[in-house]
Amino acid sequence: MKHTNLKKFPDAFFWGGSTSAYQIEGAWNEDGKGPSVIDMANHVEGVTDFKVASDHYHRYQEDVALLAELGFKAYRFSIAWTRIYPHGSGEVNPKGIEFYNNLINELIKNNIEPIVTMYHFDLPYALQQKGGWSNRETIDAFETYSKTLFANFGDRVNYWLTINEQNMMILHGDAIGTIDPNLENPKKELYQQNHHMLVAQAKAMKLCHQMLPEAKIGPAPNIVSIYPASAKPEDVLAADNFAAIRNWLYLDMAVFGRYNNVVWSYLEENGYTPTIVEGDMDILANANPDFIAFNYYTSQSVAESTGDPSDINHTGDQHITIGEQGVYKGHKNEYLKTNEFGWEIDPVGFRTTLREIYSRYHLPLIVTELGLGAFDQLEEDDIVNDSYRIDFLKKHLEQLQLAISDGVEVFGFCPWSAIDLVSTHQGSSKRYGFIYVNRDEFDLKDLRRIRKQSFYWYQGVIASNGDKLD
Repeated sequence: MKHTNLKKFPDAFFWGGSTSAYQIEGAWNEDGKGPSVIDMANHVEGVTDFKVASDHYHRYQEDVALLAELGFKAYRFSIAWTRIYPHGSGEVNPKGIEFYNNLINELIKNNIEPIVTMYHFDLPYALQQKGGWSNRETIDAFETYSKTLFANFGDRVNYWLTINEQNMMILHGDAIGTIDPNLENPKKELYQQNHHMLVAQAKAMKLCHQMLPEAKIGPAPNIVSIYPASAKPEDVLAADNFAAIRNWLYLDMAVFGRYNNVVWSYLEENGYTPTIVEGDMDILANANPDFIAFNYYTSQSVAESTGDPSDINHTGDQHITIGEQGVYKGHKNEYLKTNEFGWEIDPVGFRTTLREIYSRYHLPLIVTELGLGAFDQLEEDDIVNDSYRIDFLKKHLEQLQLAISDGVEVFGFCPWSAIDLVSTHQGSSKRYGFIYVNRDEFDLKDLRRIRKQSFYWYQGVIASNGDKLD
């Protein structure tokens, strides 16, 4: 659909950016912080760990000043569970409360709306040793953790995200580094963990509405459009299968409080159905999110699976498995270009995804991740010419405006990432930010902050409220 007159971005639109605690903060064991599963994971050989990251823990004031200079209206960041509860439960760590109080206050002082992700992959290792999300006690620990966050920061934080990319933890936990390699029946166990996470999320949403009636809270999965490889009916059916398993399971439960019927049939067929105890479905039915946050990087294409083992393949730099025998198989979309890491670039798919989510749920949307990873080069005179990132974001923002013109209610755009951080698979060398952090994989250098070309471009976009994308 073409529009003669495009709608403008809303006046109070949240222009911003996103990060996560374990990828930016560093100070992994300082001031009482306990270890998380990310801290204790065996990371890919040759990639630095997250012990220092971008040293945001010690440089947050400098970083917030740069975000304010950029013009940010909002900043989406995560709280490290193990800074608040070093062992996942038990005693609260006052130094953790102090750090996030200081960060939130600094943001507000600079007129930047804090958007808090409560859980971004980094489960406390102490809870993992007790079974992690396979143990129902983790639901109670998350509820207690949520209550602590609401009590300490709810007077200033108006927007909360529950769990970042829960679907990626279930589908691709091996790539992220969050899956326990010792699981005897991984698929069944992961869907049990998924159920527990869904219950924990629902409890957190209800608790937020009780404790902070003026605040808003929502889920934050990774949602993308799924294309059939062709008009062949079996390919269309495979795409519908994958869309249900990858996308709608998580949002149907968050919004409607019920399992998606296609997914439940899939779970029954394969013996993956979770144990549901009395009261769970009532809890899930009363979550009532206020909005949907979602992350988008690229669309995905699938074809019919005939059941051959070769139907399972890998795409992109994270070696993510796409395909399941008899359900769907991954397909390369010949109409899309790829970036240097093998990820397909699909701005139009971004518009389609926005339309699909809003048509299905009719809740306001905020984009909480979208970005281009690249091997940015620092040139003489502290210049980083990342014109490729500008082009990538510009094309996606054009499609975002088209989606708004289609009638989709979107209240914010927070791309990944606000500042360079440690990528899960390419370490410090794969960069996403508007701000360059001067460090290499094994040389911290001076960790100096340097404005990239995209910094000045995005500054102009924000100043014009999206009117000037060139």
